[in-house]
Amino acid sequence: MDDVNTTDARRIAASYWFEREAGEPHETMDDTTPTPAGPPEAVGQMDSRGTWVELIVDHAVRRGDFDNLPLAGRPLPDLDFGDPDWWIKSKVRHEGLTGEGVLPEALVLRTEDERMHTRLDDLRNEHQVRATLAEFNHRIIEARRQLTGGPPVVTPLRDIDSEVAAWHERRTARTVTHVPAQRPRWLARFLGC
Repeated sequence: MDDVNTTDARRIAASYWFEREAGEPHETMDDTTPTPAGPPEAVGQMDSRGTWVELIVDHAVRRGDFDNLPLAGRPLPDLDFGDPDWWIKSKVRHEGLTGEGVLPEALVLRTEDERMHTRLDDLRNEHQVRATLAEFNHRIIEARRQLTGGPPVVTPLRDIDSEVAAWHERRTARTVTHVPAQRPRWLARFLGC
């Protein structure tokens, strides 16, 4: 009886090595078979490392690790392969990054200059408007003094008094258009009118 077990073990081992050399998967391997802990440590045996990787991937496919992945069978969104910087642009969009710390100060000042009226309209009083414009002009002057290179600073300085006057005009135009023609009844009762 002991001789039969030894013969069976030898036969199984021989068929395993024969199938391994032939490149065919072992028939007795199933999903419960433990996967090897790591790649073969033998130096210079890249074929066995490739076999190990294929074995791990095959086991993962059998277990269903790759089933129901997001975007499976669909094209990846926001890929524009015509643009060489598509990957960095999609990363910036995904992370919600702004130009601060990334773009040169000259470009940041240009974008802020374009949005300055909107930024000023959100302020509540003249003191905040003057402080914002003074800080913006100071940043323009400092950017012009820099010697680190980059694009030239072409953003013009803002005239604080004329900007404050324009801010007042926009503010009065907004309040005139937003005044209701008649007070609501509850407000008239509350004010006693």
